[in-house]
Amino acid sequence: MTTHPLTVHHLQTSRSHRILWLLEELGVPYELKIYQRDPKTRLAPAQLKQLHPLGKSPVITHGSLVLAESGAILEYLADAFADQAPADLAHLVPAQGTPEHRQCRFWLHYAEGSLMNWLLMKLVFVSIPKQPMPFFVRPIARAICQQVQHKLIDPNLATALPFMEAELSSRPWFAGEHLTLADFQMSFALEAALTRTMNGGTYPALHAWLDKVQQRPAYQRAIEKGGPVMMSA
Repeated sequence: MTTHPLTVHHLQTSRSHRILWLLEELGVPYELKIYQRDPKTRLAPAQLKQLHPLGKSPVITHGSLVLAESGAILEYLADAFADQAPADLAHLVPAQGTPEHRQCRFWLHYAEGSLMNWLLMKLVFVSIPKQPMPFFVRPIARAICQQVQHKLIDPNLATALPFMEAELSSRPWFAGEHLTLADFQMSFALEAALTRTMNGGTYPALHAWLDKVQQRPAYQRAIEKGGPVMMSA
């Protein structure tokens, strides 16, 4: 285990909550640097670009290492600190070649490669008609955004949510019987999905999984330190 200082550069109401949750579960000491979103654009502040060229969060610094992308960070932390994981995180990374390992890898990619794309698009197309624009343009912008949501975004979310519901109806965690990196990676995406879709209440297995996650003391400590996961409307 490395002894270099670990710092999490955390943007409030962002994916970096996943990192705080994992570190709290592992009991790894870390320094937390919190960044505020621009109050008008809600984008990450410019000073994050001084840390990493992409200017996004999460980012961790660990000794000389600067690492971005939540999935890569989760995997790095699991590799670096697995030897001190508590008993209920013994399967954080399932054994190679097992069905659980394949499931874990799938959800690690699915969260950002598929689900978050549609959720981000939905957020953008809901927000566009609310932006300053000439009054005669607003009805056109609203109509276009509604059509994009109706014909493209919502149908894809309508496929994603039942798919996840079926998966979590057959097992307690995303990769199987145990909490794994897949659950940490999916936590932000699933909460966003249930928050930004009109029929989130029709998925009891998804809500039960999220309730179970949110009741974990480590998750609650991450909220106390880093603030809420979702932006207010």
